[in-house]
Amino acid sequence: MDEKKTAIVTGASRGIGRATAVELAKTGYFVIINFKSNEAAAAETLKLVQSAGGDGEISQFDVADNVQTKDAVKAIIERHKNIQVLINNAGINADGLFMLLSEEEWDSVINTSLKGFYNITKPVLREMVRHKCGSIVSVSSLSALMPNRGQANYAAAKAGMIAASRSLASEVARFGIRVNVVAPGLIETDMIKDAPVAEIKKMIPMARLGKPEDVANVIRFLCSSDASYITGQVIGINGGIC
Repeated sequence: MDEKKTAIVTGASRGIGRATAVELAKTGYFVIINFKSNEAAAAETLKLVQSAGGDGEISQFDVADNVQTKDAVKAIIERHKNIQVLINNAGINADGLFMLLSEEEWDSVINTSLKGFYNITKPVLREMVRHKCGSIVSVSSLSALMPNRGQANYAAAKAGMIAASRSLASEVARFGIRVNVVAPGLIETDMIKDAPVAEIKKMIPMARLGKPEDVANVIRFLCSSDASYITGQVIGINGGIC
């Protein structure tokens, strides 16, 4: 019998995380659907995973909390023995001009995306090294690569994920573990629900917003054997913005 493949997707209750959970399920992964607070939305993701012919479970923990995350990962490993894929997708924004950003707004964004990367990647990586295989994909942002007013905290967090991922990729390639990053542009998610969409489309050569599935499809590829020689890379998914 083939070994069950297990994937953890953080922030999987909606948007890119939800679409990624569904895509991985289609390729045979048992998906751990992480969420922080919206259990109903996470349960809806699980239904979509099952409708796609896959299976999974929901797992509540805050990636910004180191102890909570370590305990959750330990429990996941005890139940499923191995983790082949980790998708670092959890993230929040708290936009505002730098001079007006509160310390709480700075810390909350950094702690979710960047410290969250550390908190969950470290315990998962230990298991991947033990099994000498695995794929880690982190969801960064176009904001990490191009200046955008009012997003200093978000850009710093997402740029940090890129730097950490590229460094990590060079450390663990010899163990058969690949580490890559996707950097989405403007994607139809709750994060941009109040944005001026008509004006935004004028900035995009393809003249449309991306869909969560556009990102999820690339993540699925990066986790597959078709991407077995790809590591330490940052792939933009932005409709041609450069």
